[in-house]
Amino acid sequence: MSLADKDRIFTNLYGFQPWNLKSAQARGDWDKTKDLMSRGQDAIIEEIKASGLRGRGGAGFPTGLKWSFMPKEPRADRPSFLVINADESEPGSCKDREIIRHDPHKLIEGALIAGYAMRARAAYIYIRGEFIREAETLFAAVQEAYDAGLLGKNAAKSGYDFDVFVHRGAGAYICGEETAMIESLEGKKGQPRLKPPFPAGAGLYGCPTTVNNVESIAVVPTILRRGAVWFSSFGRENNKGTKLFQISGHVERPCVVEEEMGITFRELIEKHCGGIRGGWDNLLAVIPGGSSVPLVPAAEIMDAPMDFDGLKALGSGLGTAAAIVMDKSTDVVQAISRISYFYKHESCGQCTPCREGTGWMWRVMERLRTGDADISEIDTLYDVTKQVEGHTICALGDAAAWPIQGLIRHFRPEIERRIRENGGALEAAE
Repeated sequence: MSLADKDRIFTNLYGFQPWNLKSAQARGDWDKTKDLMSRGQDAIIEEIKASGLRGRGGAGFPTGLKWSFMPKEPRADRPSFLVINADESEPGSCKDREIIRHDPHKLIEGALIAGYAMRARAAYIYIRGEFIREAETLFAAVQEAYDAGLLGKNAAKSGYDFDVFVHRGAGAYICGEETAMIESLEGKKGQPRLKPPFPAGAGLYGCPTTVNNVESIAVVPTILRRGAVWFSSFGRENNKGTKLFQISGHVERPCVVEEEMGITFRELIEKHCGGIRGGWDNLLAVIPGGSSVPLVPAAEIMDAPMDFDGLKALGSGLGTAAAIVMDKSTDVVQAISRISYFYKHESCGQCTPCREGTGWMWRVMERLRTGDADISEIDTLYDVTKQVEGHTICALGDAAAWPIQGLIRHFRPEIERRIRENGGALEAAE
């Protein structure tokens, strides 16, 4: 069921060849881009809908459908914009930086075609502040595209004017949320906006805007060249195409690899990572989609399909497909407590449940880690996560709550053991 080399979209993922325009063209990028655009704006959107491409940034919203929300006739005083989310700050996720570092022209060509399909005036690529070398590469690649006449006036000789701007962020996780990213682009504090209005109605500078992930945009030219039928031939129903998986943690060879959606976790690890450190019997749990999704214990994840629906059925999610593998040497309570601290630190402080709740949850997690708590506090903590989840403007509240919920759901006996052992130590001390 694994992907053949001829079907890989990202053929320079590991940087064996140069990233520059000449090498990108040799790999097939910017090949007859004008012809792809001449199909027409609505035809491109329909092709992307037919391909079954879903957003690769975590939420998995159908990409073609998202594009279709943009106005068909933008006004001169309210141009449309495409904003590309390259603020890859999810712990465990490291795919977009590889695309930008080694295959930036796929992203830039995708920006032109997607922008044209949505009738956008320009694309803004919002890149994470810590990506120093990646930003340098992206600035240089965009300049190459301008120098070659592929961007700007009459982009790629298509008769369409289109600009691409690269904007460096300042290192805030919250700016990965689409409306917080728009606020930051406008020079304001990175805080999510209330919806509605949705960005397609009033986004960047009050104009119609679509925000897409780097991978979602970078695959577009290849889908149009090879056809929606080809792309949708991979994966299960409603989970189509190829996907970049990022595997870190306790495997023999951590890596980023392009694979077919729906590949089982076991095959992914055996084929690309050389297996689990210490063998499959040593696997404890896996966070399958970046730190914001609940962990899944070993027995449940081993033969699970790695796609949106397969992981949702296990009470977790595909997210960005960043699998963090934990073997039995892991202190799982400490691991989730560390993730809790991350969300406490990255909360923008706008919503009370998140501002107050993330700090409170982390402090309780720290006491559960040392066993310095009462068993009844486990249920209290779970209760509070439910009060935070779904009660904030953006999904950061959910991201802070879900890892803790997963821990309590699957590893409650381990938490209780610590509390009992600590209680025993206290009694002995008395």
